[in-house]
Amino acid sequence: MRLPPLRRFATQTGNPVWEVFNRRVKHLQKDRAARHVVQSRQTDYLKDEVALRLCERLLDIKRHFPRVLDLGANSCNIARALTTPNPDPDDPTTPPLSSRISQLTCVDTSHALLHRDADQPFNDDLALERHVIPDLESLPYEPESFNAVLSSLAIHWVNDLPSLLAQVNSILKPDSPFLAAMFGGDTLFELRSSLQLAELERRGGVSPHVSPLADVRDVGGLLNKAGFKLLTVDVEDIVVEYPDTFALMQDLQAMGESSAILHREPGPISRDVLLASDAIYRQLHQEESARGLPATFRLIYMIGWKEGEGQTQPLTRGSGEMNLKDLLGGGDFK
Repeated sequence: MRLPPLRRFATQTGNPVWEVFNRRVKHLQKDRAARHVVQSRQTDYLKDEVALRLCERLLDIKRHFPRVLDLGANSCNIARALTTPNPDPDDPTTPPLSSRISQLTCVDTSHALLHRDADQPFNDDLALERHVIPDLESLPYEPESFNAVLSSLAIHWVNDLPSLLAQVNSILKPDSPFLAAMFGGDTLFELRSSLQLAELERRGGVSPHVSPLADVRDVGGLLNKAGFKLLTVDVEDIVVEYPDTFALMQDLQAMGESSAILHREPGPISRDVLLASDAIYRQLHQEESARGLPATFRLIYMIGWKEGEGQTQPLTRGSGEMNLKDLLGGGDFK
């Protein structure tokens, strides 16, 4: 009797990766957004503003950067921000930050979006090169390749964020910074709650339409686990007013920021749910004197340094020479 052939099963090595986002869908969303050039540029207001605020943090780092990586460059919003004249409002004589960077490498998964503004004037104001890679979660660079890594509104779409941060730490030279901004926490909580209530009312159930985002309490731990030192994490809310929820969703689509959840319900949201959602949004979140609807974008800014010789070290716990009670005037915490 002939025995059946042995069946072989694929096995995963290492820690399993919990995939939340469909990378192919996100790639298509960004490509589609870039093809509508005029609308895409009109809705870059948020990405341009966040890139400017992120680059302002470079003003506190008094050094020159021979090689800088822009991770998830989108349409090169950071490059545009670096060439902005007078970046320091307290000192109008400050030259553009691009004067402190010898070469900027912009990397993204979407060729169309990355090259959308390749003909704009800012390209002539710094040494800029563009790299298209299949996936932001696997960086094709050698260890200790860059003097700084910047990232603005890109890494919130990464499935394996701990692995990416570890790779960023690896490609940095010793005593070099990583500066990033990402959506987090309660971003678009108004839209999220309105859609959930509308679906409960019209369909009797809830399906996810707004992507899950990291919480600020987790970011410091992730940076520390990846090997970064001298961490700084802060949060900022940007509230944008829209005439209605339809305008908000249209702008999100034009930004390439629509939901890309892996197991989302196929097809567009039904019209009756959208109409109910707009009414609920107005009822719950519209201010009495406002004409439009507020949409909150919560930004998490982070700075971490790769460990290096001569780097400033934090004081050891308990080494302080002044009692906190003395600073409080002899009182207590009550």
